[in-house]
Amino acid sequence: MATLADRIVDWIAAAAQQADVRGAVVGLSGGVDSAVTAVLCKRALGERVLGAILPCESDRRDWEDAMYLASRLKMATVTVWLDRPFGALVEELQPERGVALANLKPRLRMTALYYFANDMSYMVVGTGNKTELMLGYFTKYGDGGVDILPLGGLYKTQVRQLARQLELPRRIVERTPSAGLWEGQTDEDELGFTYEQLDRALGAIESGKMDGIPPETMLRVRQMVAASAHKRARAKVCEVEHG
Repeated sequence: MATLADRIVDWIAAAAQQADVRGAVVGLSGGVDSAVTAVLCKRALGERVLGAILPCESDRRDWEDAMYLASRLKMATVTVWLDRPFGALVEELQPERGVALANLKPRLRMTALYYFANDMSYMVVGTGNKTELMLGYFTKYGDGGVDILPLGGLYKTQVRQLARQLELPRRIVERTPSAGLWEGQTDEDELGFTYEQLDRALGAIESGKMDGIPPETMLRVRQMVAASAHKRARAKVCEVEHG
């Protein structure tokens, strides 16, 4: 019987064949989502996977963990230091500290990922999970700008379980989740809940079974899902009749 990992691996291979691409580019952040994605892509596509490590005023541990994983997987890598282009944009735009400034980093990374994908006839494989997608916890046209999302059907807690099944290093599986948007930033602090709390609430929304979940938690999570609907929708087109 095929395991969950086997099913995702087959799905990645089929997606590459359907898109008529030679391989895949994966952004390696040092976190568990990108690690699981990289392992599954390597199983699906073998040597035709490039791990792109894209530090941008990042904690050095991110780069170290990404390189450690790539070494274990014997995966080809490229490192592009985005500090200078980020600094140049900040100098020109002079943004205030906040979401607009933080979102520059994932959008720069998306640009670099697509450069390598275009140059090598590869596809960009995103690392986002179902929790992030449902909550809109991603940057539109940043880490949300990808070709496929192998983990998009798995909640964050399920990704961690899969990481353990794949026997990924503990230092990666147990890392505090962070998008690295600013110094000291963590996902759970920013979201206001643990991933376990969020996944239970999101699962309740999908199943309609709310037992045991505080009403204030359900209200806040529903608000987050509703407020981020535009991130999950395609750009609207003004339809014009012709003829």
